Amino acid sequence: MTTKEIQSLLGPDFDTLVSVKPKVPKSLLHLPGPDVVDRMFRDSNRSIRVLRNLQQVYGNGRLANTGYLSILPVDQGIEHSAGASFAPNPDYFDGGKIVELAIEGGCNAVASTFGVLASVARKYAHRIPFIAKFNHNEILTCPNKFDQIPFGTIKSACELGAAAVGATIYFGSAESGRQITQVAEMFEEAHSLGMATVLWCYLRNPEFKKDKDYHLAADLTGQANHLGVTIQADIIKQKLPETNAGYVALGKTYGKTDKRVYSDLTSDHPVDLCRYQVLNCYSGRIGLINSGGASGENDMKEAIRTALINKLAGGTGLISGRKAFQRPMKEGVQLLNAIQDVYLAKELGVP
Repeated sequence: MTTKEIQSLLGPDFDTLVSVKPKVPKSLLHLPGPDVVDRMFRDSNRSIRVLRNLQQVYGNGRLANTGYLSILPVDQGIEHSAGASFAPNPDYFDGGKIVELAIEGGCNAVASTFGVLASVARKYAHRIPFIAKFNHNEILTCPNKFDQIPFGTIKSACELGAAAVGATIYFGSAESGRQITQVAEMFEEAHSLGMATVLWCYLRNPEFKKDKDYHLAADLTGQANHLGVTIQADIIKQKLPETNAGYVALGKTYGKTDKRVYSDLTSDHPVDLCRYQVLNCYSGRIGLINSGGASGENDMKEAIRTALINKLAGGTGLISGRKAFQRPMKEGVQLLNAIQDVYLAKELGVP
């Protein structure tokens, strides 16, 4: 997809996005580039084996050695139930098809469950980097509960050839304290075994839904990102922000913020909101990848828009699952390639 095709697809929204003059200048950010692993992690405490696996992830697929990432995540068989996830395209009940889609789609890596990756590890672990997602929210308990629990061990992830491990924390939930402690310990073990770490930094609390859904607020998701990099995630996954001022909406007794977050560091422009998420990832030293969201009627347009916002904000890429696997493989590959084309477009630089 060329830049002109991207512009045509997005219409007036394209001009609105690319004409932004961000509140936070890019001079304050560590931006993606071919030397991202050396520049961001060489001086860190990450071991040589972690650096090697990070380079394996950044050096694979159509975005290889650009500093950007395109990852296929398919853990929805647990998180949203297999039926709800794969009924639109039953091919993907077969875990092998998931890995094939990531390979055919030119992704940097495939992120999935222990079961999926273990079932085809000997066939594919040397062909595409694995990110083994080790905790999930099981939704079979009645009534449904929302908690992230381990489904496997870090040692098992290492033995199946994973280059990285992934986890979710529901920041703001009643169980978040245990989840933070648990994931931090498992990330430390992963680093000791030479694997990189990816954290899904999601918010979860019914109090976050007021006049708007503040689960998608830039200030709250930004702080979740900051907690994520604190426990040494090497890549942060976050939903694209759609609003702001979550701290303000929840009242003076909740949390702490500063009015300059809303006047000096953000505006209501989508790129500014996302850049605040990047800022909270140690100013981009730890890469931010935004999620592609649920599948719908305008998947291509929404995916391209999300990728463009992430790139203009100084982000590191997109992790898109349902939009790709809930359709025939050929169409899924086309969507993944179109996302990657946004990051390959040299005309679309970081403002």
